Amino acid sequence: MHIELGGKTALVTGSTGGIGKAIATGLAAAGARVAINGRGAERVAAAIEAIGARCPGAELIAAPGDIGTADGVAAVVAALPAVDILVNNAGIFAPQGFFDIPDSEWTRFFEVNVLSGVRLARAYMPGMLAANWGRIVFISSESALHIPAEMIHYGVSKTAQLAVSRGLAELTAGTGVTVNSVLPGPTRSDGVEDFLTAMAGGGGGGIDDIAAGFVKQLRPTSLLQRFATVEEVANMVVYACSKQASATNGAALRVEGGIVRTIA
Repeated sequence: MHIELGGKTALVTGSTGGIGKAIATGLAAAGARVAINGRGAERVAAAIEAIGARCPGAELIAAPGDIGTADGVAAVVAALPAVDILVNNAGIFAPQGFFDIPDSEWTRFFEVNVLSGVRLARAYMPGMLAANWGRIVFISSESALHIPAEMIHYGVSKTAQLAVSRGLAELTAGTGVTVNSVLPGPTRSDGVEDFLTAMAGGGGGGIDDIAAGFVKQLRPTSLLQRFATVEEVANMVVYACSKQASATNGAALRVEGGIVRTIA
């Protein structure tokens, strides 16, 4: 199967590193014009340079802005009024005991992980429906199904993304627009080393050993038995954004290595 997205414009939020950068690279390789988003212009420029080196001739545009705020979303939409593909990838996570999570952190996680995608879909989806073609993908997590005790607020925000995604998909009936969510499992993305070190409590050992211990102790049902790569996750997202994925709508697509023990 050859995925070709020439003539399509995509916005990938939080695409200066990690899973987002891998998704942006995959979409660019498929011929899409890709807008790179991050909070700082310098990181956006660096990501564009790196992706351009991997995808010579790709059309990449800068779309800086803090999409965790209403003003930041408004700035991105003003600079990029219409897109064919929206990948709501930007998100935050942090291990924190439930009894130590203040209201301000619950609000911050909801603003970044949930409302950013709500606001962007509200801005871009009407144009997709009018054009009778579009793709919206929410990057959720297996934590949406298995709420992690070490970061309940994160899990709740990821469950909320599934609800928003499915609800928006219901609005696309009979059109060429699809809305899906993708659920990665543990992935070796930017920032994960700090997360793993924090989870290990500074107990020492190499990052590979800590990662293996994390999967064994906290995700023991994993069939993959390792962290996924960002490219493995991006492959699923690029497919969900493709023309070939026209019959995939309202779905929660799992790339979590078999952690979730279910046949459905």
